[in-house]
Amino acid sequence: MAMATDLEATVTLPFEPEFIDEGNDCYNNVESCALYRMLPSNAREYVKANPHLLEYLHILPVNTVGIPLFLPELKNDLKSLENPNIIYPVNDTTFVHIFPDPNDVRNWYIPIEPSFLHSVKATLPVIEDRLIDMIDALEEDPLTEEARIETLKTFVQQLVYVKQPGEVIDESLLAGGKPRDIKTRIKIFLTSDIGAPAKPPSSGFPELADGRIILTPQEYRALEYMIIRDKIEMGMLKPFLSDRYIEDITCDGVGPIFIEHKIFKGLKSVVGFRDSQELDSFVIKLAERIKHPLTYRSPIVDSTLPDGSRINIVYGTELSKHGSNFTIRKVNEVPLSILQVIENGTCDYMMAAYLWICLEYGMSLFVSGETASGKTTTLNALTTFLPPESKIVTIEDTPELTVPHRNWTREVAKAKGKGEGEGSEVTMFDLLKSALRQRPNQILVGEIRGVEGSVAFSAMQTGHTVMSTFHAASIEKLIQRLCGDPISIPKTFVDNLNLVIIQSAVKLPGGGTVRRMLSINELVGYDPETNGFSFMAAFVWDPATDTFTFTGRGSSYLLENKIATMLGIPENRRAEIYDEIDKRARILERLHKAGYTQFWDLFHMITKIKRQGLLTIEV
Repeated sequence: MAMATDLEATVTLPFEPEFIDEGNDCYNNVESCALYRMLPSNAREYVKANPHLLEYLHILPVNTVGIPLFLPELKNDLKSLENPNIIYPVNDTTFVHIFPDPNDVRNWYIPIEPSFLHSVKATLPVIEDRLIDMIDALEEDPLTEEARIETLKTFVQQLVYVKQPGEVIDESLLAGGKPRDIKTRIKIFLTSDIGAPAKPPSSGFPELADGRIILTPQEYRALEYMIIRDKIEMGMLKPFLSDRYIEDITCDGVGPIFIEHKIFKGLKSVVGFRDSQELDSFVIKLAERIKHPLTYRSPIVDSTLPDGSRINIVYGTELSKHGSNFTIRKVNEVPLSILQVIENGTCDYMMAAYLWICLEYGMSLFVSGETASGKTTTLNALTTFLPPESKIVTIEDTPELTVPHRNWTREVAKAKGKGEGEGSEVTMFDLLKSALRQRPNQILVGEIRGVEGSVAFSAMQTGHTVMSTFHAASIEKLIQRLCGDPISIPKTFVDNLNLVIIQSAVKLPGGGTVRRMLSINELVGYDPETNGFSFMAAFVWDPATDTFTFTGRGSSYLLENKIATMLGIPENRRAEIYDEIDKRARILERLHKAGYTQFWDLFHMITKIKRQGLLTIEV
């Protein structure tokens, strides 16, 4: 069990810290703390369970900025706040403070961890040295991350003596020095550089004669947290990766780390890099942590983090003129459901109902748009509409899709590793060819961008439903890319693709960037005489009103000529299929109002509804 190198960065507070002197007993007896008594009831609960949060509040200039609003979760209506001053939890021990910056369009993002005040930073080198000896003595390395965490926790317990509030330690038991109270530690923090590297411990470091270092309960929690965070988890990136409201984490070079937040949009973090040396060291260690080492010969890493998030790293100034940079695209553990997509205004109930019928009856679909337009999110949300009895194969180069169906085969492409011989690489093309032999009902491709596209269209021709994302901002550009190199689909094959959703990140007149389905398009066919393609927009977004229009009602090629024919509906009754869309839109709205908004809950309810025969189109 090797000790990993630390993933550290500099923390710079956006305010001048203040210390409210209320006596030494404030942290041992929170009820006596005046600031604690000013907090709302839910904040008091957080503070009792997490004393480091009270430490943070004691350095926050509350007389100037006010007491933050404590929220257990964030709602979309917070988007309209101009100067948010909000604290919310991201896991059991870490909180985030959204702090207003009146001089910038981006507000501050402040992670509040148990180690925030760096009260144990000087202790770490001593603990780490002793941990290395204990780890070297292990007969067997723990195999799982959970086992490694438990091993480290056990070792830390053996190296530390936790001094309880009010406890007096006989000086004859001390090896030297006296334990410092929390007030003293905070004063040291306020007079020191928060981002400075740890200094070697002094000879007077408080410890017992048996070598155990004396810590308060809060110090012990901070030490244990930092050891686990830095040696096993993702270091200073942990709060960002734990925050389910973050979509993207970006470092453009020296300076702060920027994030894209689902509620508060663009934010700048108090965590960043002071110089290029600190940044280069960080990205090198980060690449090593994910087992993709950086070198001047291989200065780019495109990989995944342990939680599935996508990461891109560019090393050095030769390629990135502002210095090394990295971008992390978060992947939600639980995908958004189509009802949550509707909540965000990306589409409406009628559009979802239309897509529901189309996917249920085997129409192939692409979600197309620019980068960061929410294509993968939409594609994943639509999987709840696939028949529950389906056998589904997903093919990706980076695992992002989550399918609710039990009969799901997940395949991921494999790049050729350093030093590996011929045949070690497995491409998307290879996996697609293999998938056709597995007799799936649906094939989901993370993104089509190369020769795998020809296999996907061959699959459509043989009756397989294919769903994928694609980089193109319009139907015309999509067709151009499909028929050109390197995909090179014959023009006569293109109409095997039935549906194309064009999605984009757009700016609303009132400000703010949102994701919208600009249109849902039906591909009708290729005309050899004109050498052109015919398609029609079934739904169109109106930017002036931020609403959607069902332009294909009464004239849908897929509904009337494909699905109705498949079901044997007589021509004189084909208009009734639009009634089914209305019915399913009402079902989705009722499920939404009833609270079945989560991905898994919605899938189970849709399955129940289908079993009850409520989705059968009468012939």
